[in-house]
Formats: sequence, structure tokens, C-alpha cells
Amino acid sequence: MNFLEKVSKKAGDTFAVWVIVFAILAFFIPGGFTWIAPHIALLLGIIMFGMGLTLSLQDFKAVFQAPKSVIVGVLAQYTIMPLLAFGLATLFQLEPEVAVGVILVGCCPGGTASNVMTFLAKGNTALSVAVTSVSTLLAPILTPALTLLFASKWLPVSAGSLFLSIVQIVLVPIILGIVVKLLFRKQVEKSVAVLPLISVVGIVAVAAAVVAVNSGKIAETGLLIFSIVVLHNVLGLLLGYVLAKLLKLNFADQKAISIEVGMQNSGLGAALAVAHFSPLSAVPSAIFSVWHNISGPLLATWWGKKADSQTSTDNASDKSHKG
Repeated sequence: MNFLEKVSKKAGDTFAVWVIVFAILAFFIPGGFTWIAPHIALLLGIIMFGMGLTLSLQDFKAVFQAPKSVIVGVLAQYTIMPLLAFGLATLFQLEPEVAVGVILVGCCPGGTASNVMTFLAKGNTALSVAVTSVSTLLAPILTPALTLLFASKWLPVSAGSLFLSIVQIVLVPIILGIVVKLLFRKQVEKSVAVLPLISVVGIVAVAAAVVAVNSGKIAETGLLIFSIVVLHNVLGLLLGYVLAKLLKLNFADQKAISIEVGMQNSGLGAALAVAHFSPLSAVPSAIFSVWHNISGPLLATWWGKKADSQTSTDNASDKSHKG
């Protein structure tokens, strides 16, 4: 188990690298990855089951200890990203399938990688976990409702079918994970360190499958979709930060909410797009999955180093005052 824990930690630390490497491989050698596509929903279910295994009542304490911050985070998640997606799809006059794909990823809950990024950024990790958990549990209602509201201008949207898919992919596995943890606490606590490895393998496989299935379309429209995804993500990070600052939350909370808003559960977006629209609609989610695993670590590292240098400055200042 010790070896697996080390491998799991290493995989978690180098997560962004693996997503990029396998996305490039899938683009140039699509035949090696297209077989994964039919199993995207199952892979996400496994990832969500793993999330359920790691959840505890402690994670939801932040909801009661700092309700304002959690409410701000969840509301920002489900307003900023869908509105940005709608605005970008309209502004760039995207073809219907791509427009729906951009909106779908914008209406998804926060991604679990956001918790790791918040930790690296020296942000409020407990708040990040609470916002991810609450936004994920609300996803069966809010993701279909918002997709219907914003995307039906381009293509017909069945909110009921989306609801059922999200319940199957997200809610049922999370609840199963929580139940298994309650029944087999000791065994789960021993194996929980290996979960990052499973998540990394799952998310990398999902991103690679979607890129492989759409390699031709990505070659044609990749630059436009990539530009829109970068704008969507960067504006999400910026507006999440600005909103938290305007509402006078502390700096650690501002960092957590910025990362929560900007980083989406793009794997869920890809699964829903493939199941309910078309493989092309999954391209924005696939590119988002690759891009936010570049922008997230870059921002987190910069904020983390800034926090470390601030701590060093404060310590030096304290010593000089004492002296």
C-alpha cells in the first residue's frame, strides 16, 4: 500500500502533465483511445464514488461556520460561468453543437481538482471542499435547468434526461461512497490515499477519449474553441475573485472562490454532451479539461509562492521588532 500511496501522490502532483500528454497522444493517435468513449459515464461514476468515500460531516461544517462564503461560492459557480458561456457563444456566433457544449460545461458544478489547487494556493481549502460538495449535490437540479435556460436557443434540451443522467453519474455514486465509508470506515481510511490515482486515471481517460473521438473537428475548429475556453476559464477565475473581494471576504476565501468558479467538472460536461447532444458538443469540455489543468496550477503556484514570501517578510518584520 505504501508504494501505491507514493504513486498516487505523484500522480496527483503531476496531474496537469498527464492530462496534456494524453490529450496530445489522443489527438495524433485517436485509434488508441476511441474505445474509451462508451465508458465515459462509468469512469465519472467511479470518480464520484471516490469523492463520496472522502466526504465527511467535517467537510460540511464550513457551510454552517461560514455560510456567507459558501453561499457566495455556490451562487457564483452557477451564475458567472453559465452567463459567460452564453455571452461567448452569442458573441462568437458559434455553430449550435459547439455553443451547447460551451454552455453545458459552464453549467456544470466545480471540479474536484479545485480543492487541490486551493490548497496549493494557500487558500481556504475547507471552503473549497464545501463549495464543490454543495455545488455537486445541487447539479442534478441546476445543471439541467440552466442548460435548458441558456442552450435551448441553439438546440432542443431535455432537462428531464439530463437530470436522470446526472443522478446516475454523480448523485448515486457519491451516496454509495458515503454509505460504504460509514459501513467500512477503517478499510476506507486505509485505502483513501490511493483515490487520487484513480481520479487522475479517470479524468485523463475521459479527456483523451473525447479528444480522440473529435480529433478531426478539433483540427478544424480547435483554435476558435480553445480561445473561447481560455476566455471562459480566465474570466471565471477573475470574476470569482472580484466578486469575493467586493463582498469583503478574506484573501484565503477570495482565492478559494476564484478557483472554484474558474475550474469546472469538465468530465461531467463531456459525458452529458456525448450522451445527449453529439461528440462535437463534448469538444469544449475536453479542451476545458486540458486548459484548466494548466491555468489552475499556474495560478495556484503563483498565489502559493506569494503567500510564502509574505510569511517570510512578516517573520522577518516580527524578529526585527523583537530585536
